[in-house]
Amino acid sequence: MKFALFSRYDRLGASSRLRLFQYEGCLLDRGVECERAPLFSDQYLGNLYEQKGKALSGVSRSYGLRVKARRAFGGHDLIWIEKEALPWIPWAIERLVLPRGVPFAVDFDDAVFHRYDLHRSRFVRSLLGQKLDRLMAAATLVTAGNEYLADRARRAGAAWVEIVPTVVDAAAYSPSGLDRRTGTPVIGWIGSPSTWDAYMVPMMPLLTGVAQAEAARIRAVGSGIGGDAHPVLDRLPWTEQTEVARIQEMDIGIMPLTDTPWSRGKCGYKLIQYMACGLPVIASPVGVNCEIVEDGVNGFLAESEAEWQAALTRLLRDPDLRRRMGQAGRAKVEARYSLQVWGPRVADILIKAAGRGAA
Repeated sequence: MKFALFSRYDRLGASSRLRLFQYEGCLLDRGVECERAPLFSDQYLGNLYEQKGKALSGVSRSYGLRVKARRAFGGHDLIWIEKEALPWIPWAIERLVLPRGVPFAVDFDDAVFHRYDLHRSRFVRSLLGQKLDRLMAAATLVTAGNEYLADRARRAGAAWVEIVPTVVDAAAYSPSGLDRRTGTPVIGWIGSPSTWDAYMVPMMPLLTGVAQAEAARIRAVGSGIGGDAHPVLDRLPWTEQTEVARIQEMDIGIMPLTDTPWSRGKCGYKLIQYMACGLPVIASPVGVNCEIVEDGVNGFLAESEAEWQAALTRLLRDPDLRRRMGQAGRAKVEARYSLQVWGPRVADILIKAAGRGAA
């Protein structure tokens, strides 16, 4: 069998790497050959993260290549689409780009439909508000990262919906093994420049205040360049080769969110990364965070500033509690959020979808 992976990005894009590419090995073990067809290149994404104007310069070429892919993948057994084939293009046009007679599956790990149906422009809402609902309804299979996304797919009329959490390779992510009961504790965060601006910047007065009071440091990986510096803040670039090591150098992993429709669609990936490395976590009680974090077991759910301050202070002062919670988090990842568990499941689901679509 042959599958075409219509990913949003190439290897640099976390969503493409984790939601699609990560499963290529499991599919190959079952005799499925995967051919990647990313919409945007790593160069495009790098420019976007660095906020360079030239990030948009290659969009038309990218769309043109995606349109040409209609012929190249017409003989494949399944098209696996990350989010949508052509962002900001109406469904009637996008449907023409997808090869006729080839079943397709669609994967969602973000509430991208809200970019359209909650857009400030009435014209955009009218033209594109139901676009992804029509895409989901036409798909043979929709894989969704959480219940919020899965519920939208069901309400859109999708024939087959499976919840597939974002997972990590438990063999690649592991606790550091170092005794971190002494030394300066590190409050850690990993993400992208956009999530840094949206969720971490408003938290910085509280976080820096706690860090200073408890003689701790804050480490931000992937926050981008620029912004205000602070004596207790270390901002490090993200690379695929170093991300596990950077997390292993942390003592607490945090994931603040605001309770919005967009945030409810998030899949808690950074929490799973932290927990896989044996870190206790603190997260806002929004969406899937409430499933991943067992309050008082593998971390804390914190909503108010007082709750965040109390959770941070408690963990910073108690290294044994950090160790126990980190162990509980690692065990949960191994059981529920690992590639070792989900790889065979996802491969079987996709192969079944290819067969169902061909029937």
